[in-house]
Amino acid sequence: MNWSPDAEAKLKEIPFFVRPAVRKRIEALASEAGRDGIDLAFYEEAKAQFGQK
Repeated sequence: MNWSPDAEAKLKEIPFFVRPAVRKRIEALASEAGRDGIDLAFYEEAKAQFGQK
């Protein structure tokens, strides 16, 4: 899954011990949506879907 630099930077703001789970969850949502990449807008939308602001 391709991540845009700005989405990757936002992901790095998440604590390291939950980051792999968050990455996996966002990538799963992107796959379900038929996307092959994650940009900042999708990242924010995905985080909102599972209760993270």
